Amino acid sequence: MDIPDITLQDVFTAHRRIRPIARRTPLVPSPALTAATDADIRLKLDFLQDSGAFKLRGAANRILALDAKARQRGVVTFSTGNHGLAVALVASELSIPATVCVSERVARVSPSRVERLRQMGATVDVGGDSQDAAGERAMALVQNDGLAMVPPFDHPDIIAGQGTLALEMLEEWPQLDTVLVQVSGGGLAAGVGLTLKRVNPDIRVVGLSSASAPVMRESVRAGRPVELPERDSIAESLLGGIGNDNRYTLPLVARYVDDILLLDDPEIERAMAFLLRTHRMAVEGAAAVGVAALLEQRVDARGQRTALILSGNNVELSQVLAAVEHYPE
Repeated sequence: MDIPDITLQDVFTAHRRIRPIARRTPLVPSPALTAATDADIRLKLDFLQDSGAFKLRGAANRILALDAKARQRGVVTFSTGNHGLAVALVASELSIPATVCVSERVARVSPSRVERLRQMGATVDVGGDSQDAAGERAMALVQNDGLAMVPPFDHPDIIAGQGTLALEMLEEWPQLDTVLVQVSGGGLAAGVGLTLKRVNPDIRVVGLSSASAPVMRESVRAGRPVELPERDSIAESLLGGIGNDNRYTLPLVARYVDDILLLDDPEIERAMAFLLRTHRMAVEGAAAVGVAALLEQRVDARGQRTALILSGNNVELSQVLAAVEHYPE
């Protein structure tokens, strides 16, 4: 696979560009995980972004890179998860019209998310029975109305924006040995992996996916995008495919991520309970996969200076409390 021409300079440019919108989040020690793993463990708290997730970085970089005419026409995306919320928030702060396309299924299953998007000032376009259909409607708005697409992951601006998270970790902890990073569509893993490896090729980058959606891992193994049946998961943000026309994240993940491990729901739920009990942090399932990998001894971090990314906290409190009830200790 050809490696896309996304450079470390692109990440530095993104870091400067998004500074007015994206918060520099703390990298904090985890005494509980350090004791459990015989490693120096720190947590990157990117759920502290105003949108509740790291996705704000990529969305801000993509939107801020648009020229004045494109901003005036408006932006469009097709995610009701953390990316959709990020696009709506950035657009609202910049007074840019934003449209978020969602399927009828999503609107039916997650009406609170749709309402939150509307409260943030976005126009919500509901129709079709799948996220693919939502994506097709978003593309129609690009072609017919001239809206600028802000894709969830497979775009250079998105990848560079997510890579700013790794820059912050390196600035604060340049002695890093290992980083555990979430992998779904691959925007975060591509940006983080590229940034870390371009600075220090010896840093180990371990990708973590839900066992319910191992699409990126299987795509890396096949050397091309693959489609797989999808099952529900407590790590909802890690579900979904990578797109049959994937141009950027697949080759970058294949190049810069050393391995991709799969975590199942009980492992992830235990990690969510662990974080609430030991750190008083309520995070979504996708954010807890790094903790799960360490608690289940899927990653040998002994003696390693290891950073985990707590990627988002857009989760119902009842789900976190249920995890604590299932795993009280």
